[in-house]
Amino acid sequence: MWLTLATAFATEAPAQSTRSAAETMDILMWNREPVGGPFALIDQAGHQRTDRDFRGKLMLVYFGFTYCPDVCPTDLQAIGLALDKLGRDGDDVQPIFITVDPERDTAQHLAEYVPMFHKRLIGLTGSAAAIQNVADAYKVYYARVPLKDADYTVDHTAYIYLMDRDGNYLGFFPPGTSADRMVEIIRPRLAAPAH
Repeated sequence: MWLTLATAFATEAPAQSTRSAAETMDILMWNREPVGGPFALIDQAGHQRTDRDFRGKLMLVYFGFTYCPDVCPTDLQAIGLALDKLGRDGDDVQPIFITVDPERDTAQHLAEYVPMFHKRLIGLTGSAAAIQNVADAYKVYYARVPLKDADYTVDHTAYIYLMDRDGNYLGFFPPGTSADRMVEIIRPRLAAPAH
């Protein structure tokens, strides 16, 4: 059963993306290709974490970066609020933030950032190649965009992926989804046992 979309593809990937917005939306909505998969990254405490560490829990997986000025903090705040609204049931949901800016988002930097949104949010980073691999698995677009004074930002898609207790893709929440809507979709899935 797929998540009902509240809005259209709100953050279209720039023209240099290898996929069009329509292709990406088609994959995510209709499971035209596998979404998600194994990963081995480093958490904010400096420990290696893999997707298998989270078996038995639903996962909310979000790709972004700590210098993101608006959409990332807004969506991470909604994830934290949704977990709080779930109460004790929220313990069976693992929120995960995977950076698309590993150059700046070190484990130490993530350790300062992720607790601002929820005490159980896990931040993950790794080598550029490891981040590219997991982003490809989740069909995430991101690209470094130069700014003046040798600074840069990162364009990226901003979906919140919902994965089941076995790590399989259930669907996604578009950017700006409210905490109440997330709870409405997540709560019935908490009753479903792992396979």
